[in-house]
Amino acid sequence: METGNNVYFDLPKLLKQDDLQTRRFAVSGRASTACAYFSMLSQLLDIEPDVDRALGKLARVDATIDDCKSLDSMIRLLEDVGCEKFILDFHSLLDAYGKKGNWRKAATYAERMKGDFNKFCMLIQSARTKKRPEALTDESISLSEFIRNLDEEEANRRLVILAVDDSPAILQSVSAVLSGEYKVYTLTKPEELEKVLQKLTPDLFLLDYKMPGISGFDLVPIIRGYAEHRDTPIIFLTSEGTVDNVTAALTLGASDFAVKPFKVDLLREKIAKHIVRKKAF
Repeated sequence: METGNNVYFDLPKLLKQDDLQTRRFAVSGRASTACAYFSMLSQLLDIEPDVDRALGKLARVDATIDDCKSLDSMIRLLEDVGCEKFILDFHSLLDAYGKKGNWRKAATYAERMKGDFNKFCMLIQSARTKKRPEALTDESISLSEFIRNLDEEEANRRLVILAVDDSPAILQSVSAVLSGEYKVYTLTKPEELEKVLQKLTPDLFLLDYKMPGISGFDLVPIIRGYAEHRDTPIIFLTSEGTVDNVTAALTLGASDFAVKPFKVDLLREKIAKHIVRKKAF
């Protein structure tokens, strides 16, 4: 099975992009197979450099009619994939430039659109991959069915907890207590958190408050720097449960704290209170 030159897309990543409207397009009945949808997205990315150049020249009032042909092609592709976000702007730009001869107005449209459209295409590009998705077992599977399968997988997965503590004994205890209900990952080197977050998307963080070098407090801005973790619950594990420390933790964006040595039932209650199955896409 192939899409274009063995190009596929990470569909869950695409579904997070509201501007693309993939889910709505799938249920509209206009979509055929997931592979056909991927092929259209690949075509969109193939002509994006031409569109980017055309927008740049239009913004500088330095474009020709030939430069605008790529914009017509992009409009058709956006219509094919059910993305309405830029269609009206492209039409307005071409109308101002071609039919009305208002080059200055066209330049204003082009300058306004260029950054947003480039960012939009970069997000689609970031989901592009040559690895066939495991769930894409049949090239005839419809886009809507593929999305339903992904939804079912997400609903059945175990929630993920990442515990960060410089004490292996504490992490072993946390894992033993929680592994029956959650998928628990542990990290003893807080400086490696960003590397871990490139591969893992936790549903909740357990952070040791005081660690050598990098504290749990230092990790909060790093976590919140990821768009998908702006609201992910963070619970501090601390042996310093003073009012000042708790207040500071909550101010930083923590959801709660648990004092070490923690009571098993209390820790479970706190996690159950805050952990939420986030909508993955």
